[in-house]
Amino acid sequence: MYEPIRTKSVHSTMAGTTSDFPHRSREEELDIQLAGHLAALLTVTDELRAAAPSTDLDEAAERLAAQVSRLRGGVTPVRTSASGGEPRIAALHRRAHDLAGRALVVAASRADTTAAILAAERMDAHAAAQAERQELTGVG
Repeated sequence: MYEPIRTKSVHSTMAGTTSDFPHRSREEELDIQLAGHLAALLTVTDELRAAAPSTDLDEAAERLAAQVSRLRGGVTPVRTSASGGEPRIAALHRRAHDLAGRALVVAASRADTTAAILAAERMDAHAAAQAERQELTGVG
């Protein structure tokens, strides 16, 4: 009743042709993701350092740069310097807190204790800075 298929199928498997595109392990993907989150946090930290210098931010920036460099196989992250006013500082602290939270999730997922501790410390520092700012100014 049915005619047998006489031509080669257009649906082929990928068996034997896996070298056509690069493959990364889950661990490599998490490293890339974590490095990206930490690099973004480093950028915001550098902006905060320019707007409101402090030794805590200086130390945090160096630790973040070291972690990004470690995750990127020794490649030093690009650093930035920017200036901003008081209203910008509150937004930067919120942004830094959010980025640290994302980094913490990825670090926990890949069981990177060093990066997870650093991210948690930065979350705490930025939350404290936000609370202090609200207390002093009565503004979020």
